[in-house]
Amino acid sequence: MKPVLLTTALFTVLLTGFTPGSTKDVLPDPPAKNAFVLPVYTPLPLGAIKPKGWLLHQLQIMRDGTTGHLDEVYDKVKHDNGWTGGKGDGWEETPYWLDGAVPLAYLLEDKTLQTKVLKYINWTLDHQRPSGYFGPLTKGERERGIQITAANCDEGEDWWPKMVMLKVLRQYYTATNDPRVLPFMTKYFHYQLEVLKKCQLGKWTEWASSRGADNVLTAQWLYTKTKDARLLELAEMIASQAFAWSTWLGNRDWVIGAAAQQNSDHWMRRHGVNVAMGLKDPAVNYQRTGDKRYLDALHTGFSDLMALHGLPMGIFSADEDLNGNDPTQGTELCAIVESMFSLEETIGVTGDIRYMDALERMTFNALPTQTTDDYNGKQYFQIANQVQVKRGVFNFSLPFDREMNNVFGMRSGYTCCLANMHQGWTKFASHLWYATADNGLAALAFSPNEVTTKVGKSGTEVTIREITDYPFEDMVHFEFTAKTPATFLFQIRIPSWCAEAVITVNGSELRREKGGQVITINRTWKNKDKLSLQLPMTVTTSNWGRNSRAVERGPLVYALKLKEKWEKGHQQDEGDYFSIYPENDWNYGLLEQTIQAPEKDLKVKQVKPVTDSFVWNLAHAPIEITAPAKQIPGWQLSNDVAPQPVTDRNGIYKGKVAAEQTAITLVPYGCTKVRIVAFPVVK
Repeated sequence: MKPVLLTTALFTVLLTGFTPGSTKDVLPDPPAKNAFVLPVYTPLPLGAIKPKGWLLHQLQIMRDGTTGHLDEVYDKVKHDNGWTGGKGDGWEETPYWLDGAVPLAYLLEDKTLQTKVLKYINWTLDHQRPSGYFGPLTKGERERGIQITAANCDEGEDWWPKMVMLKVLRQYYTATNDPRVLPFMTKYFHYQLEVLKKCQLGKWTEWASSRGADNVLTAQWLYTKTKDARLLELAEMIASQAFAWSTWLGNRDWVIGAAAQQNSDHWMRRHGVNVAMGLKDPAVNYQRTGDKRYLDALHTGFSDLMALHGLPMGIFSADEDLNGNDPTQGTELCAIVESMFSLEETIGVTGDIRYMDALERMTFNALPTQTTDDYNGKQYFQIANQVQVKRGVFNFSLPFDREMNNVFGMRSGYTCCLANMHQGWTKFASHLWYATADNGLAALAFSPNEVTTKVGKSGTEVTIREITDYPFEDMVHFEFTAKTPATFLFQIRIPSWCAEAVITVNGSELRREKGGQVITINRTWKNKDKLSLQLPMTVTTSNWGRNSRAVERGPLVYALKLKEKWEKGHQQDEGDYFSIYPENDWNYGLLEQTIQAPEKDLKVKQVKPVTDSFVWNLAHAPIEITAPAKQIPGWQLSNDVAPQPVTDRNGIYKGKVAAEQTAITLVPYGCTKVRIVAFPVVK
């Protein structure tokens, strides 16, 4: 099955063909049976990809920070943990943490961290009940000595945290081939199939119903290993009891309703993290059924989601609900990492470049800005135009009484993100490469790394070293090492933002290709062969909520560089935190002439190299863009945010602006903590 090659710009959406009030199911017919579709791309085993350069340093920071030490610094996970037989945390936070700590342990080949995570994995695998049920000991088991069986399944506990632990075990198996894992999963899924009619998915919490696609995902992965038909029967049953994300994404009522309503009715359908997890639902259903209407539903839903709720850094508002596209709305960190995982899975099933582009955009822009340099603190909600970070209520759909949802801290806001943030970089690093159906390799996301795997009909082992400072530079070099020549298909993504890529092999130009496709190079690769990919990056501007404009170059969005003043505080319930304030003016508008001819006015300069000790902060920002701008005196804070100035239908602010121009400096969004990224336009 060949990848779908599309050149449609990611966020260009024409909202046509919508009938207001329509509630018809987007998939009115029963899905096809026994039509399982093999994925276009298969993730490589965990450990086959070795991060290098700045990406390796990012993972090392995580190892030295909370990813490597959450069980030591966070009491909820630290004390008497339910996932090691205790009475402590037995719900989502320990599996959330392991979902990032396990891939980190094997990406870094860190024996200390491997030993640490194995304590939880071994207890889980070794304490499966005879019925197939697994997880922390239940109240009935502890206090009354009961055994959980299909007959008394109501003595069990929530399905949801088990879905996360199954994701953990899947990754662990690809790294180790531990023979305990597949029988463990099979026994559990047989138990689940037997009892779901009595103890349905939503019996304990609506979280399980809203996130059932994660359960289906793992069952269908196991099917690719064992070909047990009961797993597909289970997948159908789970899908029938879970939130109908495929239907909602394809039916535009849902996303429009989410934009219009912010009350308590059906709020779980608008919850940003649920939406992020639900994005994979159409791809998962398509894989099981082969029904291409699921892919249409995903295309419609994702495009509509970004049109009505999208923000310049590539993610949708989720504070906690979907909340429109105003650049003063927030986004929860969990929504980013879960969206990334959904896209990584969707890419594998569909081979659709739209989701590769979307993954790249949110990874290099939205993800890095929401954690501290040492990876010991996080921000529950980030704001696109974030001119200060402080305690407050803000215009979020979930205002906390303690006003801690915008500051940086270990325990500020809900601690789900403290546990869950670790899967973002680790899973991105493990999905830089995919295997193709014909035993080839596909480079679908770019960062410095080295991959070793067997390729071609002969199964020849090859190592490819990817040398690059991407996303900051436009060159990606691939150096091949093989004991014998290897003939295989090498696929490379050409991002949609790239007008024309240049591919050279051993110094000679091979071909030029337009952006928005995955290209295939079929040749015999020899030891020390070198392929170079040049992706010229031009500066452009894009249109966002309330007629704002963002400056882009390649995969990066650029924001106003503001000197940061950090202030440490303490809150009794949520501990230490940081507020951050700008030390220079932020209220600037871009000139209309710049929007009309960005390459003329926007000057790009590399101000420092990208080294192996790179950190996503102002001190390390390697690229700066200078732009002419004018100050808007009337653009001031209101209720602790900077509401977007009113424009006319042509997108021009008509209020008073400074007469003189000022040269402002922009840096990569991911390097900022306070900033303007969605600029008003002035004459």
